[in-house]
Amino acid sequence: MGRRKKGDPVSGWICLDKPLDLTSTDAVSRVRRAFNAQKGGHAGTLDPLASGILPIALGEATKTVPYLMEADKTYRFTIAWGTTTATYDREGAVTAASDMRPTEAAIRAALPAFVGEIEQVPPIYSAIKVDGERAYDLAREGVAVELKARPVRIDRCELVTFTADEATLEIDCGKGTYVRALARDLADALGACGHVSALRRTRVGKFSEQNAITLEKLQELAHRGAGLETLLPVETALDDIPVLAVTTEDVFRLKQGRPIVLVPRQVEALKARLVPKTIGGEDASRTVSAMSDGKVVALCELRAGRLNPTRVFHLDLEN
Repeated sequence: MGRRKKGDPVSGWICLDKPLDLTSTDAVSRVRRAFNAQKGGHAGTLDPLASGILPIALGEATKTVPYLMEADKTYRFTIAWGTTTATYDREGAVTAASDMRPTEAAIRAALPAFVGEIEQVPPIYSAIKVDGERAYDLAREGVAVELKARPVRIDRCELVTFTADEATLEIDCGKGTYVRALARDLADALGACGHVSALRRTRVGKFSEQNAITLEKLQELAHRGAGLETLLPVETALDDIPVLAVTTEDVFRLKQGRPIVLVPRQVEALKARLVPKTIGGEDASRTVSAMSDGKVVALCELRAGRLNPTRVFHLDLEN
C-alpha cells in the first residue's frame, strides 16, 4: 500500500503577484501552506530582486507547468544610467561608471534593433549550466565564464518613461530572454553605463496583473476558508492547445491509458487547429486536450485518427 501524501488534494493555479525579496521557491512554499496542498510548483523563476507575476501550480496543475514555461511574457524594467554592475542589476558590484546620459531620442532610435529574432549572450550571473554547474556559482567563485550567444525573440520593446538619469521600458518576449542582458546591450549601443534598477513581470501567457493576487490577500482569504475561490482552473495553462470534448466512455478509456478512436470529421477539425509547438525540447505540435464537463481529462497525441493519452489528470469531474 502506497504512503499517504501529506496535505489536501488541491488542484489549480494561483496567479501570484510576488513581492520583492522573496525567492520563487519560498513563494511556492507559502502558497502550499496557505492551502495545505500536497504538491506545488512554479512556472518560470522570478528573481528576488523582481516583483510581479509568478504562476504557481498546485496538485494536478503541476502537470501543465511545461506548457506555461513556453509562454510569452511581458516585463517592465528601469535602467539607471551612470554605472554598470557585475550582475547588471542593483545587487552587483560596480564595474564601470560614466557621466554619459542617453537622450530620449537616442533611446527610441536604438530600440528597433532589439525587436525580432536577435542573438543574446546571457549574463554570467544566470542559472545556465556550464559543464554541469550553474554559471552564477562559477562566477561567484571567480571562475572565468564565457557564455555563447543564443537566439531569443522580442516582439515589442517600448520606452515608457524617461528622465535624465533613468529610462523605464516594457517588452513582450519569448522564452529565455534576459532583461539584464537587454539592458547591458542597450547601454553598450548607446555608449553609456547602465544597470537594471527595478524589474517587474506583468504577464506570463494568460496570467497577468488583472487576475493576480498578493500573498497577503491570499493568506487572508485562506485563513477565512475562502482560499479555493482564488484558484484558476488547471486548464488555464493550456489555452493554446486544441480541445476535444469527449464522452463518458472516452473518459474511462483515457484514464486507463488507452487511446480513443476519432471519426474523420473530428480528425480534420483538430488538424485545422494544430499549431507548431515545442514543449521541453520535444515536438508537441500534435497535442490535443481531451475535456469533459469543462475540465481536462488528458493531454493526448493525435496519431492515425486516434488520441493517445500522454498525460492523464485526476480531477473531480462532477464539481
